[in-house]
Amino acid sequence: MSVRELVVLGTASQVPTRHRNHNGYVLLWDGEGILFDPGEGTQRQMLRASVAAHDLNRICVTHFHGDHSLGLAGVIQRINLDRVPHPVTAHYPGSGGRFFERLRYATAYRETVDLVQEPVTADGVLASTPSYRLEAAKLSHPVESYGYRLVEPDGRRMRPALLAAHGIKGPEVGVLQRGGSLRGVTLDEVSEVRRGQRFAFVMDTRLCDGVHALAEGCDMLVIESTFLDEDHQLASDHGHLTAGQAAGVARDAGVRHLVLTHFSQRYPDPAVFEQQARAAGFEGELTVARDLLRVPLPKRAAPA
Repeated sequence: MSVRELVVLGTASQVPTRHRNHNGYVLLWDGEGILFDPGEGTQRQMLRASVAAHDLNRICVTHFHGDHSLGLAGVIQRINLDRVPHPVTAHYPGSGGRFFERLRYATAYRETVDLVQEPVTADGVLASTPSYRLEAAKLSHPVESYGYRLVEPDGRRMRPALLAAHGIKGPEVGVLQRGGSLRGVTLDEVSEVRRGQRFAFVMDTRLCDGVHALAEGCDMLVIESTFLDEDHQLASDHGHLTAGQAAGVARDAGVRHLVLTHFSQRYPDPAVFEQQARAAGFEGELTVARDLLRVPLPKRAAPA
């Protein structure tokens, strides 16, 4: 399997700090790069994280608040300056089209790249490739916001003992895989389903159906936890989650690796986010994100 990892460019919420840049996340997936929510300073953070403009194939914006989108202008211009040789597709809430256009043409520059705009207007599938299906689901925030999810198609895992029991070996295995059967033996008899990996990206939102739908069964969930649990009313008022709420979503959805991010500047100790997430009953792998961290997707779960 090719490299699949999350590169964290920024983890602050509304206000950047000395140690946290505005939002920015790149998912590297089988030779493609998907940039999520490029806040102010993303272009420089990419340089620091050794992520090139050429690595980007898609840009996914959850909503048009500045900490999630002000970096678009610089990133788009850098893509054109570096003459990225492939099209780059941009997904963003359709209601924010005027903001995307303003950011895309914030200053004069020479366009050299095919930037394809595909606004999101409803829940559902946005794109399908051999490696993944990209989906979106609406979230609950003061402005229109969507979360994103990648789903790898299911495959098959061959069972060597069953192959041997049927006398199938060497090149015959490939013949069976391509044709579905060989000498009366079907693929189902000598293999099992290999579940595709799943990744979800959930930013500014209250608890809602979209959050749970995106998180369901994910190998990795990147989710905002702007507030600590004692400030749950403040979180709800402003359309955000607490650490405990985010962890509860991950717990109920069977998430394997939870990545908490988008932290308010009011909290000086990031360790408390982990403490509250564990107190909420999440027992899987847990990362409290920090700028420039690289987080590999978990290895495939062993079959039951």
